[in-house]
Amino acid sequence: MAAVKGLLGRKVGMTRVFSEEGQVTPVTVIELGPCTVLQKKTKEREGYNAVQLGFMPKPFSRVSRPHIGHVEKAGAEHGFQYIKEFEVDDPDAFELGQVITLKDVDIRLLVDITGTTKGKGFAGTVKRHGFSRGRMGHGSKHHRQMGSIGQSAFPSRIIKGKRMPGRMGGKRYTIKNSMVVDIRPDDNLLLVKGAVPGARNQMVMVKFK
Repeated sequence: MAAVKGLLGRKVGMTRVFSEEGQVTPVTVIELGPCTVLQKKTKEREGYNAVQLGFMPKPFSRVSRPHIGHVEKAGAEHGFQYIKEFEVDDPDAFELGQVITLKDVDIRLLVDITGTTKGKGFAGTVKRHGFSRGRMGHGSKHHRQMGSIGQSAFPSRIIKGKRMPGRMGGKRYTIKNSMVVDIRPDDNLLLVKGAVPGARNQMVMVKFK
């Protein structure tokens, strides 16, 4: 088993699985790997032990020249859509160009999954923060406005962090301790309980406990 602490994957979508007793569990299907080792980071040189992994092939015609030169050092014949680093205990246990799949890692019951939430553009406080709206009739002038936002004399400014309208979504988010429901190494599929941040086909990072 490879001692890498995580892998890159792609969110396939959501479905549900049934237990032998007929109990339904909603799951998210993640295509985890295969990932290619592109670079090794050592404590003596970079100050920490890690390996750089590439995921999802991308033709050389669609990447930059520095990208091509970087991946060619690992013997890759194509570029990669995503490149991320993962912590390891011993970088020397890996070889440049080595392909790591779901069969090569030891996954326990719980994992941490990081993704980017769906961007929903500019939103008001009702949609963005769940504020209650005002009355919708009888002469009310307060429907979906946010109301008072601060004091007058002191401190005479809006307190930092005030929940206000703004850009909603599109942020990096981590689901901790997601329960692994099923592992299908032949298909590189990992099924975890519940939802995972991001849209379908979007990259996610899965870190093992």
